Amino acid sequence: METAHRVIENHSKLQEQHKFQEEHLQEEKQVESVELTSIACGDNRLVKSISEGHTSSSSDNASENTSMQRSQSLPQTSAPPLVSGMADCNTSVTPALTEREASRLDKFKLLLAGPNTDLEELRKLSWSGIPKRVRPIAWKLLSGYLPANVDRRESTLQRKRKEYFAFVEQYYDSRNDENHQDTYRQIHIDIPRMSPEVLSLQPKVTEIFERILFIWAIRHPASGYVQGINDLVTPFFVVFICEYIEEEEVENFDVSSLPEEVLQNIEADSYWCMSKLLDGIQDNYTFAQPGIQKKVKMLEELVSRIDEQVHRHLDQHEVKYLQFAFRWMNNLLMREVPLRCTIRLWDTYQSEPEGFSHFHLYVCAAFLVRWRKEILEEKDFQELLIFLQNLPTVHWGNEEISVLLAEAYRLKFAFADAPNHYKK
Repeated sequence: METAHRVIENHSKLQEQHKFQEEHLQEEKQVESVELTSIACGDNRLVKSISEGHTSSSSDNASENTSMQRSQSLPQTSAPPLVSGMADCNTSVTPALTEREASRLDKFKLLLAGPNTDLEELRKLSWSGIPKRVRPIAWKLLSGYLPANVDRRESTLQRKRKEYFAFVEQYYDSRNDENHQDTYRQIHIDIPRMSPEVLSLQPKVTEIFERILFIWAIRHPASGYVQGINDLVTPFFVVFICEYIEEEEVENFDVSSLPEEVLQNIEADSYWCMSKLLDGIQDNYTFAQPGIQKKVKMLEELVSRIDEQVHRHLDQHEVKYLQFAFRWMNNLLMREVPLRCTIRLWDTYQSEPEGFSHFHLYVCAAFLVRWRKEILEEKDFQELLIFLQNLPTVHWGNEEISVLLAEAYRLKFAFADAPNHYKK
């Protein structure tokens, strides 16, 4: 892939500069590209737990079992037209684009303006990041939610949104029934734990997320609701809400101020795109989560091949990969990097074949090895584990993610036709 190869060519140089960039991060932030700041339409803070995600118990929050009312009294107004998916974003109050960013945005607009979007070309263009203004429509196309044909998009949106709220009408009232109340209760407990916390603690957001997750669980009885799925709604919700607002920092935006019809559109679109994602990784969330167990084992074996010293160091100090990498797989690294970085990662994941499953494995391997110096300096089991569960990524942005993706692509390219690299 041309874009990936260009990134890889600069990879070694970027790695040599990495230490210098860390020392002068604050100065560089002032002159960093606008594309970086425009991607940051999520929380810049990250609250991480040092406990293992897969061992957390819902009993800690047994008292939290309040239910949200489904109907709201917001005024009904017409939503902006969504034929192109770009109408509102183009009028957003955002900083001036650089010449390169404006050129990339024009390429996206040109590609999306045709009667039939070339999805393969869209994937190639999106691999190195999607401009914020066109990200909502691009994600809907890349996920398979919207058709490539422009004339069919509006009717598809109307049909799928109507279908989703028919599910709500059919199933949501059963959330307090005996056979569903445990599912609903766990969802209600988990949502306040999500990031960005300010956004997820808004009553309107809680109500929307509860509906999305409950409907998905009821319609997917093989897995039902599992902790971790709740995080996967957030990137879609934040990206799609950016289609309608001018604020750069979504976590401080009052979601309830949006018209009810707009909120319904965002809710339905988030549900369907999350469902598309989960279709490809559902074995991560079935009983005993075999998909995650398998991926963690594959990660361990891959790291043993690409950096034996790091692998041996973890083994010597009895650090098990499940103790830190389970969450990496369960939450797709969402608890390890800021939301703006997750959104940028997902631009590439949706551009890669099996991006959320196969390519994510290589991203996790590159992510672990990225910290080899710090890992090798730690000589204590507890300190190693705390470090791996609280990696210092709070200031990460586009450049760090680009380097990470380039290294992941290099690993994938090196091992794509050599499946025996998993075997010792």
